[in-house]
Amino acid sequence: MIIIASQRSGARALADHLMNHRDNDHVTLAKVDGFMADDLHGALDEAYAVSKATQCTQFMFSVSLNPPEDAFVSEEEFEQAAQRIADKLGLQDQPRAMIIHEKQGRRHAHVVWSRIDADSMKAINLPHFKVKLRDVSKELFLDHGWELPKGLKTYGDKDPLNFTLEEWQIAQRVGVDPREMKQLFREAWAQSDDAKSLKAALTDKGLYLATGDRRAFVALDIHDNIYSLSRWMGVKAKDIKTRLTDAGDSKSPADVTEWLRARKTDQVRDYIQQIKDKHGREMQPFYAERAAIVKAQRKERADLKLKQDKRWAEETQSRSDRLNRGLRGLFDRLTGAHRRIIKRNEVEALSSSRRDQEQRDQLILTQMAERKDLQQRVKRLKSSQRRDRGLLARNIASYLIRQQAHTNRATSQRVHSRSRSLGFTR
Repeated sequence: MIIIASQRSGARALADHLMNHRDNDHVTLAKVDGFMADDLHGALDEAYAVSKATQCTQFMFSVSLNPPEDAFVSEEEFEQAAQRIADKLGLQDQPRAMIIHEKQGRRHAHVVWSRIDADSMKAINLPHFKVKLRDVSKELFLDHGWELPKGLKTYGDKDPLNFTLEEWQIAQRVGVDPREMKQLFREAWAQSDDAKSLKAALTDKGLYLATGDRRAFVALDIHDNIYSLSRWMGVKAKDIKTRLTDAGDSKSPADVTEWLRARKTDQVRDYIQQIKDKHGREMQPFYAERAAIVKAQRKERADLKLKQDKRWAEETQSRSDRLNRGLRGLFDRLTGAHRRIIKRNEVEALSSSRRDQEQRDQLILTQMAERKDLQQRVKRLKSSQRRDRGLLARNIASYLIRQQAHTNRATSQRVHSRSRSLGFTR
């Protein structure tokens, strides 16, 4: 499974994020170990309080465990993966909490450790943790028989569609998948061999070439977002400058922004809003269906928990009743019968615990299959909507080009007319 990790502070914010039911179908606090509190907010507040006796500011180590899309990973398997990480990084005896999230028919887990060693009151150093976690990730893929991602097949083979947090945030603001946005830039680069063809390829995709700071080339979209060509195309800056040697007349981002804003007529804005409204209406039934599914699934889980808790209490009482009291109990201790009953009770309790966990896993697996069916339909709709947005971008690009040509002709005519009036024509 893909492992993403960071050293961090902000106990309250992290707990709020991890226990957020708004953005997840289901949130399960699977384990809180080594803390006095039995809830996540209390546990992370403890970690923060302990860290105040040290100079450590990033007192937590937060990890997300992301299996492949079609894989089902049980709670026990997530726990085993967390233990591998702890063993690899030297966090075996540190307090930790594990939270499992489910959304869009997928399941992933978060694990948070306190980095503060309570004996030495020092933060545990985690050198090269990204490299070590990469090794753990590869082992988990191989152990589960999952297909290795390209980035794990060889250490130097980076996924060409990898993106940074900044790229993700920019793409999110315009409602486009960052992987899709990166493909647009790379396709434009592949389709061009000079400044003119690159500018045309970008314009065809609703992007407009400009010269940024230090003569670096950038692109703008119709929402005034600025993209670095080298970063989004995955090409060295010097290679871009070599190809764009004849782009000396390119405008600055401010000029392009002004040009774009001057040409965003009410007709264009209305067209954009119509597409947005249409897509919003199309998604509403799916939002309602998702809410109904989540509500029903949460009730099923609550009902199962209630039944399991009741059965566990009855079974615990039954096991307790096997132990005699008074003189009979004393006799059982002397003969060893008491010890045998205790051993039998422990075995049955462990078996019951595993039975209950298997029932929970089976219910979750069934519910995830139901949720994936909905998600597949959502994906098909979003694919159709991406085609709509692509057509929209091409239409707007064509419109802006026509507008610019019209403006250029009008300017040329005005200059020519003025020249004639001043007697400069032959």
